[in-house]
Amino acid sequence: MAEVGFEWEWEWDEEADEARGCDFEPYNQFEAPERTAWWFRLWTGNQEVDGSEFRFFGTTGSGDYTGFWLERPDAAITDQPVVYIGSEGEHGVIARNLGDLLWLFAAGLGPAEAFADPDSTAQPNEAFRAIAERHAPGGRCSPIQIVAAARAEFPHFPDLIDAMRR
Repeated sequence: MAEVGFEWEWEWDEEADEARGCDFEPYNQFEAPERTAWWFRLWTGNQEVDGSEFRFFGTTGSGDYTGFWLERPDAAITDQPVVYIGSEGEHGVIARNLGDLLWLFAAGLGPAEAFADPDSTAQPNEAFRAIAERHAPGGRCSPIQIVAAARAEFPHFPDLIDAMRR
């Protein structure tokens, strides 16, 4: 993913206020458990949690996190649901697995865009389309279908997170 790259541009003037591309910065490896524990405790306000049920692999410029939620026992990490945890407290499941996330990227959406407005129009990313076709053939769906399927399969995720927060 990192080799393909993510392009994001914010344009503002008196007549327009818009972003193009997806604001996402993938890590070279999963975030270290100590780092996850530090910010997850800060984010939740709960010193008893450590975020060990997540493997975060990227962020946005504003500090939102994206990662796998280790919810499916004995499943490969790529088959785990993908979650978005925003810097302002927003949180949700955005994809059922890595294949679905690749199709979101192919549609031109990053995790924050998929969470906030999966029905938005974006410029498709042909490089990610090729990757999604190669690694998740037959999984092509619209972003709204991908996010809706993830939320339907994991409706308890918001309650889980809310229970952790103080």
